[in-house]
Amino acid sequence: MALWMEAGSEPKTESEVVDLEAISALKQSTAIELKENGNEYVKKGKKHYSDAIDCYTRAISQKALSDAEQSILYCNRAHVNLLLGNYRRALQDAEEAIKLSPTNVKAFYRAVKASMSLSLLAEAKSYCEKGLELSPENEELNKLAGQIDLLKSEQDRRKAEVSKSVTAVKDMISAFEERKIKIGKALYQELTGVKKPTLDKNNILHWPVLLLYAEVMSSDFIEDFCETDMFSTHLDEMFSESSPPLPWDNEHAYTRDALELYYEADSGVRLSKREIFHCLADGTAAANLEKCDIEENDAAEESSSSTTVLGGGGMRWIKVNERRPLYDVLKEPNLVVPGIPVFYVVSKKSSFYEEFKSGNWAPFGKYTSSSSRG
Repeated sequence: MALWMEAGSEPKTESEVVDLEAISALKQSTAIELKENGNEYVKKGKKHYSDAIDCYTRAISQKALSDAEQSILYCNRAHVNLLLGNYRRALQDAEEAIKLSPTNVKAFYRAVKASMSLSLLAEAKSYCEKGLELSPENEELNKLAGQIDLLKSEQDRRKAEVSKSVTAVKDMISAFEERKIKIGKALYQELTGVKKPTLDKNNILHWPVLLLYAEVMSSDFIEDFCETDMFSTHLDEMFSESSPPLPWDNEHAYTRDALELYYEADSGVRLSKREIFHCLADGTAAANLEKCDIEENDAAEESSSSTTVLGGGGMRWIKVNERRPLYDVLKEPNLVVPGIPVFYVVSKKSSFYEEFKSGNWAPFGKYTSSSSRG
């Protein structure tokens, strides 16, 4: 009997020929019946989509229909996969349908829909153009062509924004490296939010700077501190004769002539360039970028310092020379900038001053924010 013939062998008897024709007819009949059943399941709605896919799959496996008919089976299965959100499978089915029948316009349409859902706009455009070559007046394909152009325009705009953001972040990282500034994990964000430095067209860094009054754990915020500015300039403005006294300074100790400025030495872990990239990219178009071509650099750090150290304990408070520009202070080898520069303000006239100088004081809890003076 033909059922026992080896695959690929030719029938030798009239009986075998008759058997093969019968088997082929049965497979054709089965495939057509399965196709019709699949179509009925689609009409019944979403609960029956999996049954429809099963019917189309079994019909395809019969391998009993012509290429054009097999193409329709793949195209139908692509349609159901689209309805189910199985876009990758839908695209594979549509592509197989096109291979079997390059004139199957519906297959091109479904390839376009699947490609668009997968954000494969170049592929979607290509399939759409080929479909329109076959059917120039096809209303659905023409509609999709317009949608693709809009999506492509939006995608290009998005890519341009990401590229611009990446360039800005990389420029910022280069500026840190050139100035030998070390960046650590951001602190005090309950006071500063997500403030970040900016780089102007002249390659000058502008920093938001947080001033913490250690004595009472309150703060002031300078929105724009140019790296070439000296601390004395800002403090002169903040504590001028016309400025109101600090609301909590009952002793009137915080006068301009009594102020001293400090930073905390060796208080954080320096972030890698990749970590800095992701911190700076947060909130920009490049925020969700998974990969960035940033090369790490383990260059040796300088160890010279021109600051005065207070305290002999684990906490090291280093006095800032107010006549030095900001960039000169930030490049100190023992200073890790906690996201943005943070400096502590104390008064020589205050009773708190001796406690601070001894190194026995350490920041704790949350700081309360006072009005910004910058």
